[in-house]
Amino acid sequence: MIDLKEDVLMRAAALDFGDPAEAWPSVTARAEKSPLARVPGSLRHLEDFPELPATTTIVPAAVLVPLVDRPEGLTILLTRRTDHLSAHAGQISFPGGRQDEPDLTPLETALRETEEEIGLARRNVRVIARLDNYLVGTGFRITPLLGLVAPPFELSPDPFEVAEVFEVPLGLALEPENYTRESRHIAGRERRFNVLRYGDYYIWGATASILVNLRHALVGR
Repeated sequence: MIDLKEDVLMRAAALDFGDPAEAWPSVTARAEKSPLARVPGSLRHLEDFPELPATTTIVPAAVLVPLVDRPEGLTILLTRRTDHLSAHAGQISFPGGRQDEPDLTPLETALRETEEEIGLARRNVRVIARLDNYLVGTGFRITPLLGLVAPPFELSPDPFEVAEVFEVPLGLALEPENYTRESRHIAGRERRFNVLRYGDYYIWGATASILVNLRHALVGR
């Protein structure tokens, strides 16, 4: 199990998925040339996802994968979305969202959305790596950015979007045996997905798959 900050920083520095400060147009253009960009769940080591309809409009988005530097070890900060939202209601997610016109880079999008959603000031975040893009069935192409968050910090979650903010030990998320593969019928077809459970929290969908990708990137399994 990797739980030392130095190990994580060393392995994150070796990742080669692109510069977090790369401009949105070049990020989007490169993603559209990839054959994986048409497949939901376009992470390595994942399968069993149906292709997106050709008419789907792809929307660029970015999320922050926040690693909180606690004295007892690194944790991953996550949010639980409110139950009344029209998309992904009640699900566990990373702070982030779609690109807005003024955002020049995924880095700007992720940090702006994080501030708006949970009130985490960007001065508390040091982005250390970019992970593989992830395309979800709703048409969002997500660029995840791995960031180190330095306490102390204050949070002020947006009550309309965020029901709860909590942290999961990084070590738990890096152990393959803590994940299961489950399935359910969505929009008339069976979909298989990754699940990570932590206490009463049921982490699945894009969030769990990005965590799987983080695990592969940091520990290779």
